[in-house]
Amino acid sequence: MKTRFAPDRGLSRRMLVTSFLLGLLYVGFVALLIALTKSAVLAVVIAGGALFVQYWFSDRIALYAMRGRIVTPEEAPQLHGAIDRLCALADMPKPRVAIADVDLPNAFATGRNPKSAVVCVTTGIMRRLDADELEGVLSHELSHVAHRDVAVMTIASFLGVLAGLITRFGLYGGLSRNRDQNATVVVLTVILVSIAVYAISFLLTRALSRYRELAADRAGAMLTGRPSALASALTKISGDIARIPSRDLRQAEAFNAFFFAPAISGRGASLSSLFSTHPPLETRLDRLGVLSRELGEQA
Repeated sequence: MKTRFAPDRGLSRRMLVTSFLLGLLYVGFVALLIALTKSAVLAVVIAGGALFVQYWFSDRIALYAMRGRIVTPEEAPQLHGAIDRLCALADMPKPRVAIADVDLPNAFATGRNPKSAVVCVTTGIMRRLDADELEGVLSHELSHVAHRDVAVMTIASFLGVLAGLITRFGLYGGLSRNRDQNATVVVLTVILVSIAVYAISFLLTRALSRYRELAADRAGAMLTGRPSALASALTKISGDIARIPSRDLRQAEAFNAFFFAPAISGRGASLSSLFSTHPPLETRLDRLGVLSRELGEQA
């Protein structure tokens, strides 16, 4: 899909490399499932079924988990109007529009392709941002859809989820039921390999996630021509998230890789940039500041 969003070859290369490496991991993991189940058909059914569900129903799962619902232009005229303008400006199909009734100020895009995409904003972000700031956030999310990195992230996260489920099964089911020494060795091997697969996929998706946020910041700001509005939205949201109760943040942290700004609870949540889903706020603001000067934006 060709749009007026600025292309990003760096993002395309990273998505390709990440997909290739995760594909290799996926092949190895299916081989592990075959060894575990002793049935190639059953292993393919398990892995393929889980991938099918996550790929085809990722938008519904995300909306349900965030208590989001699709809204019509009559229900949210200003929100639809902003997205209509941005889609016309970007020359791209309009995604479905959703609102999540939560105070956490955030937004995310999901969906397997541009035609099935959904852009969801929370009532918290709509209440806090002015029209220009919200438009900057929406442009950021639409760039994720246009660049197709939403679909790549959905597939990329699948392997980690599956490895985590296998690890739990081994820890809470396999070891407790198998007292035979050889069976215990097999289960332990499966658990260790699953942990390794989970760790590798975790780091790969985090690295891609950080870069794609910077790419979306730049593409979205270039489309609107107002990097300062996006920077202002980032500053407001990041400051307000710090005042959200930790319990609410913990419930939303599973969606950090898809959020506009990460929901972080606790002081140790981002001790290392290696494990973060987003680049530091200072980095994003610095990049937007440089872009603002490049575009000659008026203060």
